[in-house]
Amino acid sequence: MTTGGVRATARISARDDGRGGTSLPVLEGNGPLALRRTRADGTEARVLLVGAMSGPLGGDHFTVETEVGEGARLHVGSAAATIALPGQNKGEAHYGVRLHVADGGELRWLPEQLISAGGSDLYVSSRIELDEGARLVFREEQVLGRVGEEPGRLTSRLAVRLGGRPLLDQELACGPGAPGGWDGPAVLAGLRALGQLVVVRPEFETELPQARLLGEYAALTPLAGPAVLVTALASDGLRLRRVLDEALRMLG
Repeated sequence: MTTGGVRATARISARDDGRGGTSLPVLEGNGPLALRRTRADGTEARVLLVGAMSGPLGGDHFTVETEVGEGARLHVGSAAATIALPGQNKGEAHYGVRLHVADGGELRWLPEQLISAGGSDLYVSSRIELDEGARLVFREEQVLGRVGEEPGRLTSRLAVRLGGRPLLDQELACGPGAPGGWDGPAVLAGLRALGQLVVVRPEFETELPQARLLGEYAALTPLAGPAVLVTALASDGLRLRRVLDEALRMLG
């Protein structure tokens, strides 16, 4: 802990164990970021990110780094929602996600939702590097405010590169102090839960799903590569999860 808040890093490394499974030679976290290995599912290793303390609070800097090697399969979830809180330290909190998947590796990144509590100020940065032939399911869900409260400020950037080329790079800011119109009809339309799925699969090179609406506030969009983006809005986190789960089932 410093006067500027807590700094913590969690690291995960997944490798093909040569016996039809996936090993985790690196599984380490500190401070508020604890990691737990759970029961494997076939060849897929599973890890839960467990929040050992409240946060991120104002001034905190959290980072999760994950590397998936060739032939390894990894599923990462979280034990509970992450709640961004104001804390005693003033200033913006930072939460960084850094993912790398090698050719032939597969990562399913499916954490619980991020809740932006009133008075908080959080910048989330997710940077994903995929080698050619990598497979990815990446889910991001954000809920603006707890029940009956106004949200904090939340800025989220997601950048995905495939084979060294940009696949997706976008940023959205919501809440007090965000650019005007974030809550208007062209952005969130008054809804308070937003999420997206990025699905990258080599077989999409020949059979890329077509663009389509997935309801009133959700859509599937092909990307310039073997990948699709599903974006969704909903009135609450439960409805948002249902939409994204259905989209993932549809993609198979």
